[in-house]
Amino acid sequence: MKITLIGTGNMGSAFALRLSQAGHDTRLTGRDLDKARALAAQYPNVEAYPADQALGDSAVVIVATAYADALPALRSLGDLSGKVVIDITNPLTPDYMGLTLGHSTSAAEEIARALPQVQLVKAFNTLFAQVLADGPAFADGQRGSVFVASDSERAKQTAMALADSFGFDTVDAGGLVNARYLEPLAGLNIYLGYGAGLGTAIAPAWLHK
Repeated sequence: MKITLIGTGNMGSAFALRLSQAGHDTRLTGRDLDKARALAAQYPNVEAYPADQALGDSAVVIVATAYADALPALRSLGDLSGKVVIDITNPLTPDYMGLTLGHSTSAAEEIARALPQVQLVKAFNTLFAQVLADGPAFADGQRGSVFVASDSERAKQTAMALADSFGFDTVDAGGLVNARYLEPLAGLNIYLGYGAGLGTAIAPAWLHK
């Protein structure tokens, strides 16, 4: 795939690694262009660009920023009409122990409402950066799951194909409204990792008996 990745933090760095290893052509951008260039230099198939040049001919955009930064970052790319946008954000409180949105809306729905010209899909938001970077295999033989929710079948299939290229199991989580469940699930995972001290090598998975 041809992908534009926004973000050079922990998740952005993990995506850069995983996208490169999976052979995707990736255009990387971030608030700090020097940091983006340094990150891109570590991997084949990843090149850094200023935001207004980062979209190129990418069909897919991954927004790997904080939720508060997602809309400005996406708008900085230019015309996103028809693009698949993979939203990995969670609307976290400053201490990461709660959500600022829920029940009647979600981060994903708010981004989709603000950018109706894109095909938005919620995915990867329940994974810690360490799990994304290390890959899907866990010590017990299970594989991590990527939950995917969208009102666009094209966007859903794109996100699932991307997760599959990384080796993760995928779970069709229905329409975008179900991001209201996925974002609290991410919140629980964050609590277990940090609040309960289980660390960041954990992830929720959907098991079939």
